[in-house]
Amino acid sequence: MGGRAETDPAADAIDPAPTPERTTVLRRPPTVGPLRTTDEEPADGPLRVAVVAPPWLELPPDAYGGVESVCSDLVDALVDRGVEVTLLGPGRHGTTAAFRPTGPVADPRGMGRALPEVEQAARLPGLLADLAVDVVHDHTLAGPLVGAAHGLPTVVTAHGPVHGEMGAYYRTLSARASLVALSRAQREQLPSARWAATVPNGVRPDRFPFRAAKGEYAVFLGRMSPDKGPVWAIEAARAAGVPLLIAAKCREDAEVQYFEHAVAPLLGGDVEWIGEVGGRRKVELLADARCLLFPIDWEEPFGLVMIEAMACGTPVVALRRGAVPEVVEHGRTGWVCDRPSELAVALLRTHELDPGACRALVEDRFSAAALAAGYERVYRRIAAAARPVVSRPAS
Repeated sequence: MGGRAETDPAADAIDPAPTPERTTVLRRPPTVGPLRTTDEEPADGPLRVAVVAPPWLELPPDAYGGVESVCSDLVDALVDRGVEVTLLGPGRHGTTAAFRPTGPVADPRGMGRALPEVEQAARLPGLLADLAVDVVHDHTLAGPLVGAAHGLPTVVTAHGPVHGEMGAYYRTLSARASLVALSRAQREQLPSARWAATVPNGVRPDRFPFRAAKGEYAVFLGRMSPDKGPVWAIEAARAAGVPLLIAAKCREDAEVQYFEHAVAPLLGGDVEWIGEVGGRRKVELLADARCLLFPIDWEEPFGLVMIEAMACGTPVVALRRGAVPEVVEHGRTGWVCDRPSELAVALLRTHELDPGACRALVEDRFSAAALAAGYERVYRRIAAAARPVVSRPAS
């Protein structure tokens, strides 16, 4: 971030001083070049945004739901900034934005199935038809595909992986929607896409209790998947003699099978499985832990749980994959290891890290206020690029 956003070349090509007779209305093409968020204040004037949430959970989520948590915090922070926000999502909601339901809540156990997202996407043009909005911010996979039907400038956040088939999808999508990354590491996974901006995730620090005095246990919190490295977490904790609590989403068939075959046989002693947690239980678990153990085995595009832990003053012990080095300051807010064999030693050194520094990093760089400011700049740029411009007739 930092540096002035580039000037829209389409704006320079249009004469801004029309004569009162025979004017022609032109529509600027959507801006899909390499925009960047900046530290500049956004322009004055009303801004109206429709935010589309996934169909699986009500906002804010009660338990696991990283995308839903980000959506919830984002819309509340945008409202705080004076943006007129309409949230489109399933069921009911607990945010401060206006709300339009997209349908009933889909079964969370079916996360990853195509049909619930496709059904919600099919409803979007009708839901948006009588909404006066400048920009649509879509947090789903299928929703951006109906952009041509509703005709509104669309910002899309790539919340997940951007390689393989998903990379091909996002690369194609970036030609007609404004694609936003969560980290530099994510952009580097798909350099051929036309990225519009990079906006890191954020949380509301006031929802996470800061605690300087820590317990003895480490915590593993995330999805039950080999990509998240729970087996490495168990091995590291046992090697260090540190108690480990494992709290993870385990709903989908692949997650249940992995847990039963790879993780459950390793439980017992100082390694305890406590299941999926959310709300007050989750933040208390993070606040009391000596550290969050994050031994991922994939190119994580961000890792929201890392900033949730640091907001509580809890450092992170992680492997150097994906966005980890962008989120954790090695030697200040955590230890970033190159190999799983280094995790045990790092676990024993967490007492050297200052909980106050962990909290300060989140407040400075990864707050919901910073998240909303970053996206507001993107919205205003995209809305300005798509606004009809009056041109002089050719003489």
